[in-house]
Amino acid sequence: MPGSIIIEDYSPEWAVTFEQLKAIYQLHLNHLIIGIEHVGSTSVVGLAAKPVIDIDIIIDKKENLNAIIRKLISLGYIHRGNLGISDREAFKCQTEHTPIDGTMKIWPKHHLYVCPSDSVSLKNHLTLRDFLRSNPEKAKAYGELKKKLAFENPYDINLYIEHKTPFIVEVLKNGDFNKNEIENITQENVQK
Repeated sequence: MPGSIIIEDYSPEWAVTFEQLKAIYQLHLNHLIIGIEHVGSTSVVGLAAKPVIDIDIIIDKKENLNAIIRKLISLGYIHRGNLGISDREAFKCQTEHTPIDGTMKIWPKHHLYVCPSDSVSLKNHLTLRDFLRSNPEKAKAYGELKKKLAFENPYDINLYIEHKTPFIVEVLKNGDFNKNEIENITQENVQK
């Protein structure tokens, strides 16, 4: 049976961990990328979240992707492909010491993605993050929704994601997304 879904109150350590990871990625990838963004719920001060740091590495040249994949593999990541999300490549940590930086540090759990600068996936992440950062009451409501869903579906991540998707879609409808992009995001979220 998979582990239960845990939602924790916001921790300032999430931002610290992101900055530490970002420094490692910049050291190894800086000439190949154009940005590194802390996304997902851990990037929003005050928002309850699963204690998993979501990171988007942004590229402007898709021809750099193979070099980036090789670099990330050398840091201890496993390339997992797009996992059903268009214009996004996912990476998994091989061990708790990933990224391997010579310190043998045990890193908190994190999800790493590489996204082209024009990808809908990146726009989705940044739009949701920026909205929640600018709307603390909506962020609080989203956190409460996630706690409720985790309580009701503690072992079913797919149901948890499916039931929080309507909140996300409502936020994105106010962003710069067309109807097809919203439909694709909805489909990609519910088929995880």
